[in-house]
Amino acid sequence: MEPVAIGLAAFAILLALTAVGTPLALSLILVGFGGNLFFYNIAQTSTRFYESLFDNATSFILAAVPLFIFMGQLVHHSNIGRDLYECVYRWAGRVPGGLAITAVLSCAGFGAVTGLSAAAVATMGAITMPEMMRYGYAPRFAAGSLAIASTLAILIPPSLLMIIYGLWTETSIGHLFIAGIVPGIMMTAAFCGYIYIRVVITPELGRRGEAFTIAEKLRSLSALLPIFFIFGIVIGGIYAGVLTVSEGAGVGSASVMVLLVGMGRLNWKTIALAVRETCQLTVMVMTIFIGATFFAKFLVVTDISYELVEFIEDISVNRYVVLLAFVVMYLFLGMVLDTIGMLLLTLPIVFPVIRELGFDAIWFGIILTILVEIALVTPPVGFNCFVLHQIVPEIPLGQIFLGVMPFVMIALGILGILTLFPGIVTMLL
Repeated sequence: MEPVAIGLAAFAILLALTAVGTPLALSLILVGFGGNLFFYNIAQTSTRFYESLFDNATSFILAAVPLFIFMGQLVHHSNIGRDLYECVYRWAGRVPGGLAITAVLSCAGFGAVTGLSAAAVATMGAITMPEMMRYGYAPRFAAGSLAIASTLAILIPPSLLMIIYGLWTETSIGHLFIAGIVPGIMMTAAFCGYIYIRVVITPELGRRGEAFTIAEKLRSLSALLPIFFIFGIVIGGIYAGVLTVSEGAGVGSASVMVLLVGMGRLNWKTIALAVRETCQLTVMVMTIFIGATFFAKFLVVTDISYELVEFIEDISVNRYVVLLAFVVMYLFLGMVLDTIGMLLLTLPIVFPVIRELGFDAIWFGIILTILVEIALVTPPVGFNCFVLHQIVPEIPLGQIFLGVMPFVMIALGILGILTLFPGIVTMLL
């Protein structure tokens, strides 16, 4: 059997295993073992697996993963999200669609100190959904606004997804963080603009919030200080070249702990919860990463990426047609696979093609992050929608998916703009 045929068969088996519910990390390791055994003996295959395990477990840069997760979990359990919401609500709650706009802006700010969309939807959902229901917001509209807003946490730095992409593709994570700022602001503004226009046209979608005096608004700004403090230290330090990404993660985690001590919000219960959830998420990410590395070693031997590049060159297709094909592929895979698994499963094949076609690695990282954003809210596996449904079970899951669709169209529109004008992504670099 030809090596390429073996690689394609391995992909089919991998997708079949995940379809029947086998954990992705286990599927990657099993198929990686089987595939490597086609080309090597059992001793060589075991050595290649050991190399994948050792290289990832001892990587200094991978230390950023648990540290950023820990920082996000501390913020998640410390009521900083509530402070942020109260501040934004005082400034934006009175405009048409103000509570939904507050949810979007709060999620954007929360993402600037967490990088975890699951934490964003869990934290802000518990805060904002009861308020929107109290003010008579249409359930579908309210849930759709919050579900899409929570995905901003992986586009606005720091972002766990960008760290994984940067590690896998050997792209500067610091540059990815900086590149995500302008698209993140664009996406936030587009969502807020849509909400405002919809509610102006259809006021029954939700009432205005209460009014506050200028003095009350100004006093509320103190709630933003922790956000600016953490974001400034981590992203500012990385941008200035003072900190590496791993150092930024460590300094960020320590800064959050010091800040919470000063605010009187750090206790053993908060630390225990943050440590436990950090360990759970880190083990999941690292196991998938190790499995994907091992599987990628097998794919290199099959020459799938090389053959795909050769095929594209032979048919002389425009590179944007290939990019469109990848976008469609990711939109489809996002409906059936978890986001980290989707990313690590496809990058060994997709990234070499993207580089060969002349696309910028940092630009593509932002494009891929937006595609993952969309995957987090599209059925049937839209994870953020499922989390939100657990918070507000009275809103049917189908209604949440319907409510998020207009925002998905907006995200795709932003994707198109960034494709036509790639300089937007790299303008701060």
